[in-house]
Amino acid sequence: MDVPDLFGSAGPSGPPEPQGSTANHSGILGTGSATGDEPLAVRMRPRVLDELVGQDHLLGPGSPLRQVVEGRQPLSVILWGPPGSGKTTIAHLVAQSGDRRFRAMSALNSGVKDVRAAIDEARRIRRTGGPQTILFIDEVHRFTKTQQDSLLGAVEDRTITLLAATTENPYFSVVAPLVSRCVLLTLRELDATDIGELVDRAVEDERGLNNAVTLEKEARDHLVRTAAGDARKALTALEAAALTLPIHGSASVAEGEGGPEITVAVVEAAIDTAAVRYDRDGDGHYDVASAFIKSLRGSDVDAAMHYLARMIVAGEDPRFIARRLVIFASEDVGMADPTALLAATAASTAVERIGLPEARINLAQAVAHLATAPKSNAVITAIDEAIRDVRQGKIGPVPPDLRDAHYRGSAQLGHGKAYVYPHADPRGVVPQRYAPDVVAGRDYYRPTRHGREAEIGERLEKLRRIVRRAADGD
Repeated sequence: MDVPDLFGSAGPSGPPEPQGSTANHSGILGTGSATGDEPLAVRMRPRVLDELVGQDHLLGPGSPLRQVVEGRQPLSVILWGPPGSGKTTIAHLVAQSGDRRFRAMSALNSGVKDVRAAIDEARRIRRTGGPQTILFIDEVHRFTKTQQDSLLGAVEDRTITLLAATTENPYFSVVAPLVSRCVLLTLRELDATDIGELVDRAVEDERGLNNAVTLEKEARDHLVRTAAGDARKALTALEAAALTLPIHGSASVAEGEGGPEITVAVVEAAIDTAAVRYDRDGDGHYDVASAFIKSLRGSDVDAAMHYLARMIVAGEDPRFIARRLVIFASEDVGMADPTALLAATAASTAVERIGLPEARINLAQAVAHLATAPKSNAVITAIDEAIRDVRQGKIGPVPPDLRDAHYRGSAQLGHGKAYVYPHADPRGVVPQRYAPDVVAGRDYYRPTRHGREAEIGERLEKLRRIVRRAADGD
C-alpha cells in the first residue's frame, strides 16, 4: 500500500502564515511549505490553542499563555515541561498568530554570536517601525551562563519577546536574572486520557490517518502505555505501525470497516520497547535518585528495585548508584545493621571491577540488603550535631591527660601524666575525662531501638556511666 493511499492527501499542518509576516522559523519548527509527507506528529499539531491537550491549567481566559499566543501582551515566557507535552506546539501557535516577527533557534547549534545577531536585527527592525520580534529558543537549558546572560538586556527593554522551552527545571538550568524577567509556565505530563485522545484524533482526522485504518483497543492501550506521557512518541509509534500494514489481511491484520486493523502485534513489530525518559543531566535525574533513596529509607524494597532498574536502563553511571548506596548505608541504616556498609562498599567495588551488565546483580543485592535492614539515622545525627557545636565555637582545650606525650618537653607540661590505658583494666573501659569541658556530658550518639542499636544502646549506657565518673569526681 502506498503511503498516499493510507494517509490521504494531507494538507498543511496549520493555517497559512499571516500576510506580511517576516517569520523565520522553518529550520527549527518545520513550518515551511507543507509537502503532504510530514511526520504524523507534525501534521497533527493543534491549529488553535483550544486544541492543546492536557494543559487546561494554562488555558483560562486572559491567562499568560493566551496573551502570548494571541499577541495581546509582549510577555517573555519560559515553557517548562517534559518531552511531548506541547512546548514546540505552543511555539508554532505563536508563530502563526498575529503580525509579529518570529525568529527561532536551537541552543544545540547556536552561540552568543547568533543570539546577538538576532537581537541586533530585532532592534534594527523595531527602530524602523517594523513588528515586534518573538525569539524562540528551544532547549534553552543547553545554553551556557554567558549565552543566557546575553539575552538579559534585550528581554529587559523588550527589544525581543523571549519564548524559551526547556525540559529541565529552570531554577536549576536557567540563570536567575533571566527567570525573573520571564513568566514561567509549567506544562504537565500528559496522562493516559490525554494520549488516548490524541491517538484517536490522529486516526480519524483528515490531517492524520483519515480513518484509513482501524485501531484495536488493546493496541490503542499499548500505544498509550508505551508513550509514557509523550504525545510525539505516541503519534510516531502509531505512524510506524500504520506504515507496516500490508494490503491484504494476515495472521496479525484483520480487515475492519475503516481499513486494515492495527493490532498489538502490529504495534510491537513496528516499535521497540518504550524508551525510558530520564535525563542524566537534568531534574529527572534528581527526581529518580530522590525516589530511589526515599524508597530505601521507607523499606520498600520493590519500589527501590524499580528505581534501580530505571536508572540502569536509562544508562545511569553505576558508580553514581553505588556511591548513593554507600552513603545511605551509614546515613539511614548505620549501627542498626553495621553489615549494611559492608554490603554497600562491596557492591561499589564490584561495580568498579566488573561493570555492567553483570554488576546490576551486585547493586540489586545491596538494594535488597539496605531496604530490608533496620533503619537508624543516629550516626548522621551525631556527627551533624557535633559539627554544629564546633562551628558555634564549642571547642575548648584538649584535656591535658589526652595530649601528645611523645615529644621532648611534653612531660614537663603535664601531657599524658594521668592518662589511664583502658586495656589495662579488666573491663576494657575506665573513668576518664575525654571531652573538653564545654561539651562534657553531651550525648551526640543516641541509638534507636532498631536492630543492633537496641543492644548497642544498652551497652552505651553502661559505658557512659563508667567513663563519666571521672568528670563527676567519682
